[in-house]
Amino acid sequence: MKHHAPLLAGLTLGMFGQPLYAAEPLTLEAISITDAYVEERADGPVQGYRATRSATATRTDTDIRDTPQSIEVIPAQVLKDLNTTRIDRALDFAGGVARQNNFGGLTFLNYSVRGFTTGELYKNGFAVNRGSYSAPDTSNIERIEVLKGPAASLYGRGDPGGLVNIVTKRPQAETFSNLSLSAGSWDRYRTSLDANAPLDSEGNLLGRINMAVEDNGSFRDHVNSERRIVSPSLSWQLSPDTRLLLDTEFSRTESVFDRGIAAVNGDLGSVKRSTFLGEPNDGQIRNDNQTVDLALEHMLSDDWKLRLANHYTQGTLKGASSEPQAVVGSTITRFYRERDFEWNDNITQAELHGTFNWAGWEHQALIGLEYENYRNSQKYPQSATLLGYGLDIYNPVYGQAKPALTRANDFHEHTESYALNLQDQIAFTERLRGLVGVRLEHIEQTSLNRTSGVSSSQEKDVATPRIGLLYQLTPQVGVFANASTSFKPNTLGTQGQVYKPEKGLGYETGVKLDLFDSRLGATIALFHIDKENVLTTDALGDSVAAGKARSQGLDMQFSGQVTDAVRVIGAYAYIDAEVTKGDASLPEGSDLLGIARHSGSLLGVYEFQDGALRGSDVGAAFNYVGERSGQAGGNFTLPAYSTVDLLAHYKASEQVTLGLNLNNLFDRTYYERSYNSAWVVPGEPRNVSVSLSLSL
Repeated sequence: MKHHAPLLAGLTLGMFGQPLYAAEPLTLEAISITDAYVEERADGPVQGYRATRSATATRTDTDIRDTPQSIEVIPAQVLKDLNTTRIDRALDFAGGVARQNNFGGLTFLNYSVRGFTTGELYKNGFAVNRGSYSAPDTSNIERIEVLKGPAASLYGRGDPGGLVNIVTKRPQAETFSNLSLSAGSWDRYRTSLDANAPLDSEGNLLGRINMAVEDNGSFRDHVNSERRIVSPSLSWQLSPDTRLLLDTEFSRTESVFDRGIAAVNGDLGSVKRSTFLGEPNDGQIRNDNQTVDLALEHMLSDDWKLRLANHYTQGTLKGASSEPQAVVGSTITRFYRERDFEWNDNITQAELHGTFNWAGWEHQALIGLEYENYRNSQKYPQSATLLGYGLDIYNPVYGQAKPALTRANDFHEHTESYALNLQDQIAFTERLRGLVGVRLEHIEQTSLNRTSGVSSSQEKDVATPRIGLLYQLTPQVGVFANASTSFKPNTLGTQGQVYKPEKGLGYETGVKLDLFDSRLGATIALFHIDKENVLTTDALGDSVAAGKARSQGLDMQFSGQVTDAVRVIGAYAYIDAEVTKGDASLPEGSDLLGIARHSGSLLGVYEFQDGALRGSDVGAAFNYVGERSGQAGGNFTLPAYSTVDLLAHYKASEQVTLGLNLNNLFDRTYYERSYNSAWVVPGEPRNVSVSLSLSL
């Protein structure tokens, strides 16, 4: 804490020092904002690019300006303008979020927030990426919210950089249906439908269904994918005080496993971006997922609400792949693997929300209980890594006989957790707000190596607190600071052993801006995060939870409607992330994998307000990612890159809109992520897509 004291002390003096406008009382409710923003709900749609409310940071519907922590929201309009079907493109506009290993393109990509890599993904506040969940489809997304910094005080186990929570589309009171069709380069075709209607005459029972079907080719040789997804949801107002919500998702994704290309002697460019280093006759790997969420909300009084909810998800992933390992001359060695994964996760929550006055302060309290039961079975027998099963990286010849499977790799993991969440949001004055919370969790983790019969287990009791303050200097400027913690069980060892859990501690201070009559919002934050118990190896070569890492820097994000015609969203991050205690393979001072010192993005759209083009728009998106480590502990780096995308939509009528997206306008050759020098994922060359949207 000592080296953070000047920073936090300075902020504290600013909070409690003489106000800039002491002669004039501040009334937050009097801020002039549009009716659209007044009506916004944390679980509802966003008008344009700027969200003003969120529940991700507090599990309550709270004004983002009153939340003493960075929370960035990417609305569905951004996804629509970019015509993207995956969320990684949208996360470029969150600030400090970087792309990491995408598991051969099969499942939701790993990403990093503020320097720390994670695979944690939440949907409506429930963890959905415990197993090998397929990449989220944008057809059912209302908004994507990125909570910066450790979040264990509300969500339990996770990484300290932050998390992504998807808010799905919920049934609405009006009747509508929208059909979207698109086609693009490399034989990419997609159809999606969003249909909503009241299901009874009183409007108490509402139903909505989102569906999408896509068949995708690729600029990568022999690589293709297919996806089918349907997401029905219901909202039933049982009484004026009681509502029942049902959200479901059923998806199937079939895709070719693709680790990308290899760097020769650490240099990129000699291998064509299209070169496939797997085996076409391995076929596709199939990933099936089913999710059912049920929530009951009951107003006990005007001030107190009870929420009971259950989340159940299950999935399977099956298929074969031939995977590159290392370059030897002009040949890359490979191994053959067959996967048979199966998992299920059940989470039950009971929450009591309430507001009350005590000690002269206004309190918004949350008391929550949570139980989770997670099971994961992974069988992935594989061959040895063989030069004889390799490929010439410049002239690959496919169709070799499959090598014998020599390693069984058969594991089962079972994790149970019991948690109590306590949180209080306090309005000390009209200017000063505070947040204090803690999660008390008991976790039991068991691992079984079914090949050797060796099992390992551990039990932990963990308390993860959080505290934050926000002071509204003026109606347009608020300053905030917080400290929070994280906790995460370590990954299982190669023999199924269990290690001490990772722990994280983060500090953040920054400003929140509300500009141009609330048309534009922005958050600028400084942060420092430490993580310990990272897996390393000892002098005997055995894995131990003894490593440490640190990330610090600045990130910012802004979004809004600059004028009636212009909407913008953008972000910038400076991140200094490194190993502070490592080993021979990951030495102290090494940069953390895939983290650029500088990154930034900007998306701007101009919408015509009058004339024949009224409702049509044109826009452009810019993205920059700096140089970054391409292999943990090594000297291999990925070069910096920048891309420019163009977009346009022609509103032919109230029911018909035509769209055009031109991506990577200047056809830059770039590499968006890697795990090591043999697994490098190249970015897409210049490509185009056209779309047609029909309001039926």
